Amino acid sequence: MSRRGRGLSERLDAVSSAVGRAASWLTLLMVLLTLLIVVLRYAFDSGQIWLQELLTWMHALVFMLGAAYTLQLDGHVRVDVFYRDMSERQRAWVNALGVLLFVFPLCGYFVYESLPYIGRSFGNHEISRDAGGLPYPAIPVLKSVLLVMPLAVALQGLALLLNAVGVLRRR
Repeated sequence: MSRRGRGLSERLDAVSSAVGRAASWLTLLMVLLTLLIVVLRYAFDSGQIWLQELLTWMHALVFMLGAAYTLQLDGHVRVDVFYRDMSERQRAWVNALGVLLFVFPLCGYFVYESLPYIGRSFGNHEISRDAGGLPYPAIPVLKSVLLVMPLAVALQGLALLLNAVGVLRRR
């Protein structure tokens, strides 16, 4: 792989790592928020709908923002029966074809389907369905992560593809 390709791949990996590590901190915040909700409910006989909704959205953010990081760490679901016994070159072919045939098209489909959904949410000034829930613009902004996730996964897929091409170019 050329220095340019390796440098780009490393920069994309760094972005995925940073976003993944940031998303992992949301799990700590979720634990603390859950503790706060429980204390408010049982010690003070009080509850806030927006806190419950925020917890649900944080849970979704952990998964969506962590997807590219999981791909980078090779932690995604894979039927490993054949892959583990393949040579490095064969794995590179599987990774390159997997990115081109599955990752890129799926990410493109997610973006295509998400754009109108998020647009309607902003256009309608969507708020929580529950009284006392999250106000505008919280819901549309949170729904915008539906665009961030496939873009981040596609960029990590590009890094995976560049690495695979580098392996295939070596003799």
